Amino acid sequence: MPSNLDRYKKDFERLLRDSVLIQQSFAHLCYGKEYEAALLKSCKDDKKAAKEHMDALPDFKSAYQSWYSESLVLINQLLPDRLSDFIRLYEKPKGRKEISFENYRIEDALQGLRVTRYGSEVVADRSSAMSHLDQQVAILKSIKGRFESSLFDIRQLVQADLLDSELDAARELLKHKFMRAAGAIAGVVLEKHLHEVCVAHNIKLTKKNPTISDLNDALKNSAVIETPQWRFHQHLGDIRNLCDHNKKVEPTPEQVSDLVEGVAKVTKTVF
Repeated sequence: MPSNLDRYKKDFERLLRDSVLIQQSFAHLCYGKEYEAALLKSCKDDKKAAKEHMDALPDFKSAYQSWYSESLVLINQLLPDRLSDFIRLYEKPKGRKEISFENYRIEDALQGLRVTRYGSEVVADRSSAMSHLDQQVAILKSIKGRFESSLFDIRQLVQADLLDSELDAARELLKHKFMRAAGAIAGVVLEKHLHEVCVAHNIKLTKKNPTISDLNDALKNSAVIETPQWRFHQHLGDIRNLCDHNKKVEPTPEQVSDLVEGVAKVTKTVF
């Protein structure tokens, strides 16, 4: 089974390949016929080659949104100090009163926003965001250095591999109808992961042996997670308690399955 580090590398390489086509697609969206003429010239007037290139370009709007969402997750895990920069290049500035070339963002470009002055002078349009996309790609590329650097902290990745193995064990127990044992293991995984997230965010814990509820509250109070995620963790904790402590009511297969798969989701999305 490939490690989490291997999976991150595979995702990184795929996103990097996709970024080339997305940049080309954006250039075509911005410049249209000018782009096509330049492409034909670069293909030495080979119309067939130019057409094959054009046919390979994805629809920018849908391809970018998918690429952006996946890149966010990868950057948050491997290069968190650049996450805010990556987001800033996409999102409209909060409190923006008027649109200029300087504060035009990729989000504006996706909406096709075009600002003119005196009826004809273009202040900002889609092309104003091309440099922002270039910067986002540059941030993504810089992740490569984290993989290759001896300073790269793989503690969380190793921890993730161990948690994946434990969840696989829980699934196997669930498959053979050992409900409480499966739920207990999944609960331990959730507790370990939330504790690791607290450590990653330098959150001080007052209890020596904090529970899932304690860890969940600490993450919410430190604004690491929002209320919907907090409620989801509480729900998973309730099922874990049913498996561990409540001997009068048996957990159902559906409840334990929800717990195991819910914990798997948390370990992949909450960092």
